[in-house]
Amino acid sequence: MKWKKHGYRVGSHTEEIDDLPSGSDKLDSFIASSRKQIEPWLSAVFQAEHLNLVLGSGFTTAIGYLAGASATGMSKVAFGTPYDVAIDRHADASAKLMKRDPANIEDQFRSALAVLEGFRVVDVSAADALKTAIDGQLSDFLESLLATESGIATGKDKESKRLAQGALQSFLLSLASRAASRERLHVFTTNYDRLIEYGCDLAGLRVIDRFVGALNPVFRASRVEVDVHYNPPGIRGEPRFMEGVLRLTKLHGSIDWFFETDERRIVRKGIPFGAPADHTDVPKQPIDTVMIYPNAAKDVETTQYPYAELFRDFAAAVCRPNAVVVTYGYGFGDDHINRVLLDMLTIPSTHLVVVAYSVDDRLKAFCQRTRDAQVSLLTGSHFADLGTLIENYLPKPTLDHITARMTELLRHRPTGTAAVDPPSDGAPAGGVLF
Repeated sequence: MKWKKHGYRVGSHTEEIDDLPSGSDKLDSFIASSRKQIEPWLSAVFQAEHLNLVLGSGFTTAIGYLAGASATGMSKVAFGTPYDVAIDRHADASAKLMKRDPANIEDQFRSALAVLEGFRVVDVSAADALKTAIDGQLSDFLESLLATESGIATGKDKESKRLAQGALQSFLLSLASRAASRERLHVFTTNYDRLIEYGCDLAGLRVIDRFVGALNPVFRASRVEVDVHYNPPGIRGEPRFMEGVLRLTKLHGSIDWFFETDERRIVRKGIPFGAPADHTDVPKQPIDTVMIYPNAAKDVETTQYPYAELFRDFAAAVCRPNAVVVTYGYGFGDDHINRVLLDMLTIPSTHLVVVAYSVDDRLKAFCQRTRDAQVSLLTGSHFADLGTLIENYLPKPTLDHITARMTELLRHRPTGTAAVDPPSDGAPAGGVLF
């Protein structure tokens, strides 16, 4: 790839351009020619034996843009402590080490938490002051996440709300609608919001995660393989997979995960999507209770509960033969995720599909460590635009099976006008009754 503004690489086909064709006719022609290469390829890839989806903050940004809502900002903040300069210096150094420059709020939280742990050993009073400052910024971060959810749920107006909800459902259904003989789609996200859960509720998709329970769901290390089946009418002892089921793993936690210190367990609270900041279940001192882990540079989360279980799920799901991973809105700035993806690509039958709104040094550096045949790319504001992607390039889950059946029927019908023109008695052409 020469990494122009817009481009794709699917199979043996590659095309890149800096500027989209001017004029609606030329643009439609470009989309039609690109669709002929991209859509059939993605349709085949999405029916792999194991399909996984990795979503980053760009996914929330894309849905928020359609809804007219601003996404949560990741820019740096000021804690207002004497240690801010040292925290920022450490955060900047860590970000550069991960080829992510400048540092963001996650890097700052990670550095501040490291300082806090040190003060808890040597200076309790300094630890209390720093904890108060971190609590304040973390509370603001939670409120901004809830505000983003609220903006997406309500929309700037009715049309924006309809577009955002439609795009969210269509995107999830395009990947979740798999043949019953294939394993469930497994969605992994580094986001703390509940946008995926919200989309699944809208689309009627069932979500399987590690939480068990109806009133107070509890995070369990077991029962992760529990699935939902149904028995076809008239058949005994032959259960089949239900349609519209996916697995969900939130690698960095969620704003509605809470750690109960007395029971030493993680529970999920019933915070509504886009709840106001003064909701009773939103804590004012979240650092000790809210289970989000803003750590995008180090691997400490892979050794702490519950993140050890979450990352084991990720590695087990993707690092196996005939596995496919699709990324959208993920910036390849998390080294612990990149390493698992690179390990996956050491298996020849695996494949990675990257949908990226822009190309930066992190994506280029990652692709340099892979084999072109195992990585499909859709880059640029045209191909990664969620509306354009859904309308033109993603497979249509409702129509694919019907189209395949229609093609099969037409292939077996005799040629000639008799097979094309309907008989005079009104029977279907070709003598096939439905």
